[in-house]
Amino acid sequence: MSDLPVFPKLPAALRPRARAGLSFTLPRLTIWHGFGLTALLLICASVAQAANPAPLQKSILATLVQWTPLLLRGFLLNIEISFLSMAMGTILGVALGLGLVAQTKPLRQTSWALTQFFRNAPWLALLFFMIYLLPYHMRIGGLHISLPDWLKAVVGLGLPVMANVAEIVRGGVRSIHPGQWEASESLGFTRNQQLFSIILPQAFKRMLPPWMNLYAILTTNTTLASIVGVNDVVTRAGQVLAAAGNNPGLLAPVYAYVLLLFFIYTYPVAIATRRLERRTKVRI
Repeated sequence: MSDLPVFPKLPAALRPRARAGLSFTLPRLTIWHGFGLTALLLICASVAQAANPAPLQKSILATLVQWTPLLLRGFLLNIEISFLSMAMGTILGVALGLGLVAQTKPLRQTSWALTQFFRNAPWLALLFFMIYLLPYHMRIGGLHISLPDWLKAVVGLGLPVMANVAEIVRGGVRSIHPGQWEASESLGFTRNQQLFSIILPQAFKRMLPPWMNLYAILTTNTTLASIVGVNDVVTRAGQVLAAAGNNPGLLAPVYAYVLLLFFIYTYPVAIATRRLERRTKVRI
């Protein structure tokens, strides 16, 4: 069995715990977080309404409702960036993850170096790097291509997603018992047949929950794009405050409203991820 793949050893923090006493669970997103955000929004609006010395033409909540279409247009841009970044990161990350489990040592080491670099690099630093590295206009032959800020943000956010997807692929392949490799090899399967016909189909359902969790994290991190000039929901929130005369009483309610929008979008993803985790849980 000398042709069996050689995998790098998992860090201790990523190895499954044999005893329940050594493990801990992180707090999960629940419906109570949504109730808490709604209560926070109402409290902030009530306090701002009561603390305002001059009577307002419209209540704080009425002002939020008035500017909701503008905020939703910015939020839809966040969702668009998250979709495109996740698609880019998934395609590149699967290829990089397969390099992590390759038998060729140079390919495996190169994939490991790329994964570690982009996984540990600050997301905001990568965003700034893409903003200044990529040109605003490109000409390929007779074709003129424009690269707006939001598209550069897609690339900047897609790179760390790529590295995390690569680790998800690596972990999914590693989770399959080595006996699967030995059995398929004894049946005369080639390396590619083992990987694509036997190992990856079994690993896919185990990779899906962390992939969905990564998407939820990416969606909230799309707000970083506002710092590099993208007209997302955070930028729109600033425009709402400016249009309302920079009323300090609106500051907390507007951003609490933005938090609530992200919760409404990511909570179904969290529920689906939790159900998939229960269905694909590996018992030790």
